[in-house]
Amino acid sequence: MAAIQAARLISRKAHVLPGQLHITELFFEVPKNHARPEAGTLRLFGRSVRKNERPIVPLSASELASKEKLPYLVFLAGGPGFGNREPQNHALTHTALNRGYQVLFLDYRGTGHSTPINTESVLAQGGAQEQADYLKLFRANSIVCDLEAVRLCLTKDYDDEKKPWSVCGQSFGGFVSLTYLSKYPQGLREAFLTGGLAPVKRTADEVYIATYRKLVERNNAYYRKYPEDVATVRRLAEFIQGAEGSAIPLPSGGKLTVPLFLTLGLAFGAHGGIDDVHSLVLRLATDLDQFNTFTRTALAAFEAQIPFDNHPIYAILHEAIYNTKQKGAPASNWAAYRVGQAQQPFSWLSDPRAFLQSTPASEPLHFSGEMVYPFHFSDAGPELARMREAAEIVAATEEWDEDLYDEEQLRRNEVPVYAVSYVDDMYVDFELARETAALVKGIKVRETNEWYHDAARSKADDVYATLFKLRDDEID
Repeated sequence: MAAIQAARLISRKAHVLPGQLHITELFFEVPKNHARPEAGTLRLFGRSVRKNERPIVPLSASELASKEKLPYLVFLAGGPGFGNREPQNHALTHTALNRGYQVLFLDYRGTGHSTPINTESVLAQGGAQEQADYLKLFRANSIVCDLEAVRLCLTKDYDDEKKPWSVCGQSFGGFVSLTYLSKYPQGLREAFLTGGLAPVKRTADEVYIATYRKLVERNNAYYRKYPEDVATVRRLAEFIQGAEGSAIPLPSGGKLTVPLFLTLGLAFGAHGGIDDVHSLVLRLATDLDQFNTFTRTALAAFEAQIPFDNHPIYAILHEAIYNTKQKGAPASNWAAYRVGQAQQPFSWLSDPRAFLQSTPASEPLHFSGEMVYPFHFSDAGPELARMREAAEIVAATEEWDEDLYDEEQLRRNEVPVYAVSYVDDMYVDFELARETAALVKGIKVRETNEWYHDAARSKADDVYATLFKLRDDEID
């Protein structure tokens, strides 16, 4: 890998919050394209947090400097395409501070307070090809270059043995961690992964074949818990299909179609997700009973479950997280759409009207999950619609400038890696995750069927305790 230049620190503002937290807001400047630094720059935003020490005897200058140079633990968020919550609201913060780290929450390029990806910033790049080329700079390979550049900046005054930092990657953040281990292992002291063992060896098609299987199981669980929703979901779908123009306007400018309605299963992979979907189905059905239409309140609640229009990186680059540089590797080419159409429970993707007419009323309608489809770029909202042409080019890309993983480097890995892997993970297939774990030298994995994919948030204390137990316990 080419050497990375340290990021340029633009601004640093420190704040002390109630609860003894010392938070510093940081802005950095990094190359837009690390392979071509002359091509312009992007801004990155992060918050570092450490304990605000208030000892009885004031700290000396050297003691204070030592506190400011605590080892970093960097949280790598899921997604792709989402920023970080405030440190005081994040479950990792106090766990990590109590173990002697300071924590950095860095918004990936294109997310949060970092230089954003939105319609204006993408369309400003020029035509559809230029827009697509720009979007391709927001994958994990660029993210780890940003991380390494920020590490070099923040630890430049550290002793050499303290310069490497730790990372904790949730979901897509685990994918980023594996890319980091592949390309800049010298920058890492240790890596913690929760639900983030990426299917390194697999194509997008293979990934979706596996995740659709798990999705069928989650649909079955939904209808076992709420059997009355077999009829209710079909009734809602038939009403939506029969609406004038086969579309119902959504508050932010999209349209509620049957395919978009049936993407609500995205929530099924999280703790409480089945209940959330039922609650929304009940709300829509109640509106229909009372008003023979859907209220704005219900439609806004529906939109909140399909957030792609406000987070376009997720929609545009979701399948690209599985693309490799390998010669002859296929383009993703809307893999989730193609794979789903070929499976009977999801064949509504091809023609929802014909599907509703040809299937018996007693047959449950299956919701899709963590999949992005071409119709998201026409139905989910106006922001995505304006970027559809660029998204089509990204989906058709067969050869990428840089691969995401180095399997040989992972096989000879020397960085300690600790992972929690979920047997009932709807988003990261367990068997494919196990295949990746077998690839990474020295990894320690806790496999469990106690939790779902979002456990790092909904069961945070248990998950982080498990990770640190993996690190602290010795088998021999």
